[in-house]
Amino acid sequence: MGKNDFLTPKAIANRIKAKGLQKLRWYCQMCQKQCRDENGFKCHLTSEGHKRQMEIFGQNPERIVEGYSEEFERTFMEHLKRAHPFSRIAANVVYNEYINDRHHIHMNSTKWLTLTEFVKYLGRSGQCKVEETPKGWFITLIHRDEMEEIEGQKRAKRDRAEQAEEERHRRMLEEQIERAQKMARVEETGGQDAGTTELRREELEAPLGFQLAAGRAAAAAAAAGEQQGRGGSGRPALVALEDEDGGVSVAAAARGGKKSKIEELMEKDRAAKEAQAASDAARSAASQRLDHWLAPGIVVKVMAKKLSDYYKQKGVVLRVLDKYRGEVEMAESGDVLQVDQDELETVVPQPGGSVLVLNGPYRGSRGTLLSIDTKRFQ
Repeated sequence: MGKNDFLTPKAIANRIKAKGLQKLRWYCQMCQKQCRDENGFKCHLTSEGHKRQMEIFGQNPERIVEGYSEEFERTFMEHLKRAHPFSRIAANVVYNEYINDRHHIHMNSTKWLTLTEFVKYLGRSGQCKVEETPKGWFITLIHRDEMEEIEGQKRAKRDRAEQAEEERHRRMLEEQIERAQKMARVEETGGQDAGTTELRREELEAPLGFQLAAGRAAAAAAAAGEQQGRGGSGRPALVALEDEDGGVSVAAAARGGKKSKIEELMEKDRAAKEAQAASDAARSAASQRLDHWLAPGIVVKVMAKKLSDYYKQKGVVLRVLDKYRGEVEMAESGDVLQVDQDELETVVPQPGGSVLVLNGPYRGSRGTLLSIDTKRFQ
């Protein structure tokens, strides 16, 4: 038998390799490597490159599996729209056509264990019309207008905002009801809380003084002087004072006395409103930030000590595989790595260089770095 005969092991292996599709159990999705047999797969499992990829996977497996699931769903739906846009077709037929691409995302790397689970998910999400027959599962693509999808997303966002606003109002009402019930209980018992005084006018002839435009000290002094001029020896008259934020509070003219119940309630209301405003501002700022920031074309630095060969070396992000993982081409060696964003760090250019905003309200905007504040730089 000749060296390059048709039935030699090398010729058979070459034909199998050219065919493209081989056994799924000998495919490594993290490394995107297809092995020919069990021995080759065992050798791949002991390689350094596979161990590095598995270390990255072990740090956040849920995020990586979710990324593979999103990519599998997107590519499967693209194939269905392109190959069978208006047909009622067996799901198994579509899947067999999809896996003809040797670089496809394998289902065993997603959150769906079987094709049946994935087909049911398409039906629940409204992307396909799903039918179960004695011959298997059949799917039909549901066509949607892009503008309708955008409008649906906007409506869903408005509904979420309205629900959050209703929840906030409900909490405020519950707090007000609780305060009112507490006051009612105190009045029924006839007692007084520690540190509070009852709102009472002992001298009916002395009128109440209101001065909204003046400051707190001036109003208090004016009310106290009027009280002394009349020779009243009872409790000081109440004065309505204007706060810095425009609100009106009731205070005793003589500040040495205890605060009244009305004064304490108004202070509690004002503190609750300030705390709610601060909480709303914090939630609004947090909602504009995302937990992923990778973008193609940016310069990053590898900070994973486990990747000792590339530790603190710079590279360029070629493409983002999912929201949290990208391919990085190292500047020195030219090697291409798949690295999670938690193992990367952005690189600040010299003043005058171009920058890209990766997070926050101006995400995606480009600009020029004018200077660096070294005192506040972290």
